[in-house]
Amino acid sequence: MKVLILGDGLLGKEISKQTGWDVISRKKDKFDITDKDTYYLMTEIFHGAAQVVNYDIIVNCIANTDTYSDNKELHWDVNYKGVSNLVDFCNRWKIKLVHISTEFVYANNIVPPTEIDLPLPDNTWYAYTKLLADEYIKLNSLDYLICRELHKPSPFPYDKVWDLILTSGDTVDNISKLIIKLIKGNAYGIYNVGTGDKSLANLAPDSEKISPPDVNIPRDTRMNIEKLNKFLKINYEK
Repeated sequence: MKVLILGDGLLGKEISKQTGWDVISRKKDKFDITDKDTYYLMTEIFHGAAQVVNYDIIVNCIANTDTYSDNKELHWDVNYKGVSNLVDFCNRWKIKLVHISTEFVYANNIVPPTEIDLPLPDNTWYAYTKLLADEYIKLNSLDYLICRELHKPSPFPYDKVWDLILTSGDTVDNISKLIIKLIKGNAYGIYNVGTGDKSLANLAPDSEKISPPDVNIPRDTRMNIEKLNKFLKINYEK
């Protein structure tokens, strides 16, 4: 199994650190998910033409994560249109697509949702476009894994942390381990990826707890992770 990671941000870098999988960077390699002309970076070149892709799986960690930005076009281009391009590319070369989504698609769900519940995202272009990408993948990809998750740096680098924000997320090292297990176990479809219910402040116990601003900040994005736990028990429990 040969795996390529797109994006060397916090999550992509950590997954590569734990696995040694290849990485293509937006900055260093000039890869642009919205520009198909840069997709040659994922291919092997023979006689001046891209003919063979030497990967079984592509892990897409690229996203516009400026969560509360009103820049609709940037969210749309990166989080949706770029993903639709990637789906077409993976289908053409018969590559499995592992796409990193977000638990923010559940921001308006009342109880921790399962993967088959209708996601009710918060009122941001980030959440809207991430959910639209999920739906495009479900409708069009021939082989995919969607991981809905939230990850934070480890150790937490800020002196202050918002209190009373509920999540299923965890530090990036712990979330990466779960995603890697899903990939190596050949999981398919949508998975809520997390480590159980907690406050965001639990991930930064040494930081000062402060109230979140009154703007549109999701207060509860917890997810039901029974499907994940069942998969891990079947595939990895001794």
